[in-house]
Amino acid sequence: MSKVDILKSDGAKAGSVDLDDSIFGIEPNISVMHQVVNGQLAAKRAGTHNTKTRAEVRGGGAKPWKQKGTGRARAGSSRMPHWRGGGVAMGPKPRDYSQKTPKKMKRLALFSALSDRAASDNILIVDSWDFEAPSTKTAQSALKAIGATGKILLVINADDTNTQKSFRNLENVHVLPIGQLNVFDILVSDFVIFTKDNLPTIAAISQSKSENNEEVA
Repeated sequence: MSKVDILKSDGAKAGSVDLDDSIFGIEPNISVMHQVVNGQLAAKRAGTHNTKTRAEVRGGGAKPWKQKGTGRARAGSSRMPHWRGGGVAMGPKPRDYSQKTPKKMKRLALFSALSDRAASDNILIVDSWDFEAPSTKTAQSALKAIGATGKILLVINADDTNTQKSFRNLENVHVLPIGQLNVFDILVSDFVIFTKDNLPTIAAISQSKSENNEEVA
């Protein structure tokens, strides 16, 4: 297991912690990460695009001119696709873009993304965020003290409201509850910051999985 320093919000060291090799020390599977990210991006698509066919366009009920004797090509409706104001042939219609991705694949992709960031020493562990009240200025100073630069993914506990409010207005910081940790947000971030309490471990993930199975039962 590789060790990572636990930092205080002022940049001072508060000890160290072992990163779980089964989460932060595997060989990243690029193809699986690619497939899972594609699935995430596809699920974000609204799929509400819609074009009208010749049957849905208003008008066009009467035959434009008689079938024979005009010298022009025969026409049955003024709402055919090749007419101005006509319907669209084979245009987009509402659809669901979401893909079914196996849970094991999502898990492997998540561990691969975390391992990739850990291999670059871009995983930071903070002892705790002790915000008595929301303060963006204090949050900005804390990031500078711990050496986090570029795009930052800040993973917090779901009930940590003061931390969420302190960091959410910073342009380069994306705040995410631990339960919503995902591959895309990890890969688009330069640094991923956990607290000592929410650092992922296999034991914690297995316990959460067993609890969820009991709830389903």
